Amino acid sequence: MSQGDMMLKDTVLVLSEDDKVIGSASKKESHVFDEKQPTGILHRAFSVFLFDESTNELLLQQRASTKITFPNVWTNTCCSHPLHGMEPPEVDLPEALENGEVMGVKNAAIRKLNHELGIPPSQLDVTKFKFLTRLHYWAADTVTHGPESPWGEHEIDYVLFYIIPDKSVLTIKPHPDEVDAITWVTEDGLQEMLKDSSLLFSPWFRLIFQRWMTGKNSWWSDLKETMTTDKYCDYVNISRFDPPKEHFGGGGKAGPKFLKGDASKKQGAYGKIKTHKESKLLQLLQVDEVWSALTLLYVQPLVSNLETPHIQKTFSRNELLFCDQILGKVSRSFAAVIRQLPQQLLVDILVFYLVLRALDTIEDDTTAFPSMEKKIATLKDFYDNALVDPKWKLDGVGEGDELRLLQEFPKCHTIYSELNRDSRAVIADITKRMGEGMKEFIVKDMGQGTATVEEYNRYCHFVAGLVGEGLSRLFAVSGLESSSMSKEIHLSDRMGLFLQKVNIIRDYLEDYVDGRAWWPKSIWSKYSETGDLGYFCNMDDKKVRAKSLACLNELVTDALELAPDCLAYMSKLHCTEIFRFCAIPQVMAIATLDKLYNNPDVFTGVVKIRKGLSCQLILQTNTVEELHGIFYNFSQSIAKKAKRAKSDPTRERTQKACQAVFDLTESTRLRRTKMWKKVSVALVATLAVKSFVAPKKLALPLGYLAKGMALTVTTMLFWNSAIYPKNNKLKSAQKLSKKDA
Repeated sequence: MSQGDMMLKDTVLVLSEDDKVIGSASKKESHVFDEKQPTGILHRAFSVFLFDESTNELLLQQRASTKITFPNVWTNTCCSHPLHGMEPPEVDLPEALENGEVMGVKNAAIRKLNHELGIPPSQLDVTKFKFLTRLHYWAADTVTHGPESPWGEHEIDYVLFYIIPDKSVLTIKPHPDEVDAITWVTEDGLQEMLKDSSLLFSPWFRLIFQRWMTGKNSWWSDLKETMTTDKYCDYVNISRFDPPKEHFGGGGKAGPKFLKGDASKKQGAYGKIKTHKESKLLQLLQVDEVWSALTLLYVQPLVSNLETPHIQKTFSRNELLFCDQILGKVSRSFAAVIRQLPQQLLVDILVFYLVLRALDTIEDDTTAFPSMEKKIATLKDFYDNALVDPKWKLDGVGEGDELRLLQEFPKCHTIYSELNRDSRAVIADITKRMGEGMKEFIVKDMGQGTATVEEYNRYCHFVAGLVGEGLSRLFAVSGLESSSMSKEIHLSDRMGLFLQKVNIIRDYLEDYVDGRAWWPKSIWSKYSETGDLGYFCNMDDKKVRAKSLACLNELVTDALELAPDCLAYMSKLHCTEIFRFCAIPQVMAIATLDKLYNNPDVFTGVVKIRKGLSCQLILQTNTVEELHGIFYNFSQSIAKKAKRAKSDPTRERTQKACQAVFDLTESTRLRRTKMWKKVSVALVATLAVKSFVAPKKLALPLGYLAKGMALTVTTMLFWNSAIYPKNNKLKSAQKLSKKDA
């Protein structure tokens, strides 16, 4: 049978990003790289490494020159695909990964070792293959077929080791249509081959060798332990690699999919993607932000209320200390704003956050569970039992501090059980509803995002809108806000959606690399010419860059349209501390939206606002007036960018969304403008008087002028606040409590 015949006849296993079999395709169809499928179709493969134990040599093959994909390249002993419809069967279900048996892949290895190298199946024991791990990679065959190659590989590859006592016991008769040459090499010998520029090597072989097989304590140098123990086995994680750059491109002009390195999916791609930061010099030049950072650190830091007598008397000290410490570990930004809440509410919100963070850790972990059914069962077990059973805990899910949170969850339960009954009811209700919503999306393949804007909104509702509802209900339960806040379901949901959408837009690349993306296809497909969400990564192509920015701007506009509802929600709050708790994340979000708009950096890393700006926003978010001013300023910045982006298809919609914010905040802007005009006039008048009164030949001392200016500004600010008093509706929790008393 010819290579072309096999390309049509063989039926490979089509996979989801998490290695679930979701269909089939011909070998030819799965290896085509074109505009419709820039990296082909993801399918299952295996790579066999056969060693001579007596010499510690590895058997290599040079693929035949007649092969359609990657001809003439040197590679590992045997690399091919398990197929549908074979006997013995070659399809492994997720359960086969639990103990590393994967008999389907091993059966396929026996078949192909016989077909390619003529090794009789009787000379191999299928149970002696050592399955080590999986790698997800892709590569366009541009070396053979040129930069627009129509062929390539896109596989989740199972790595199999096999040892024979001596090469003399093995019969090897290579098939001429499959193999041009074979050789046995030591590790040093292979290193020399790799230095020879006249030799070609397969991209998957290079990735495996460089990642796991070279140097001390590697699979090869420690071969006996590799084969006799599970020291090097990883049946949970899938390591993900882009190919060497010479294998980018192809008929679909594929660019980086995972970026460089091992993009293991454990707890997502967080921390594995570049974060775009402004240089330290540029940050230091923002003098007002530097001053704000110093003020927040040393002069006016956010004060924790956990040490108040009421809290220390009400809650178990050691367990509360754990909750506070783990809060700071899993979310430094939220920890600061939670701790400044009043004593009547602080612990309720702290526990609420940790419970939802624990639930989110289970939902986020894409590799800890052997099957989707097991993951769903664990989610259900959490929201059914974690808040009921004081001994409930979970091990092996999440990483680092999130792992510890689940391992020591009984400490969180202790504090939860000491909350008042109404607060416990709110937390339990939201946790269960969020868990049910997560189940809905866990079973879906999210590699290409949500299908529609409606589905996008629904996901955001479950993971953030419900949080907004829960917070509103806890505010009401505390007595610091009106009981009517518990009924503000719509505005609470919209506030949550606003924050979540900003995060989703910002985290495009992290989520795409992780295989769990949320950008709605009904939006991004209008701009992607390949029909793939990864199309937008290639910022070197001017056409791709323009379409990427147009897509980004539409998503930013979609989020910005929620801003009026956020402002409406904030207008209903009365407690100063609760207002700041809600306002700080919102001003960070509107500042981030401004940073994201028309910014190509979104497609090559994570974009964040400056830390100094964050500090400034925290210090300047105390009243409705200040909140309106911040929303106005950042919306104005977006509007100016939209005005310059004349070819942007959603430009008018963006400007309309900005205008909606202007309409709500204009009075604040005018008031502030009038104030500063008066300050300026008074300052000029003061300087004029000083200059007139002072002897013309005597220079005014600098300190004298400075004192005069400071006095003038202070006087005008005081006078202005008297004429235009700030929002008097907001009152501290202490004053509200006295009023209730």
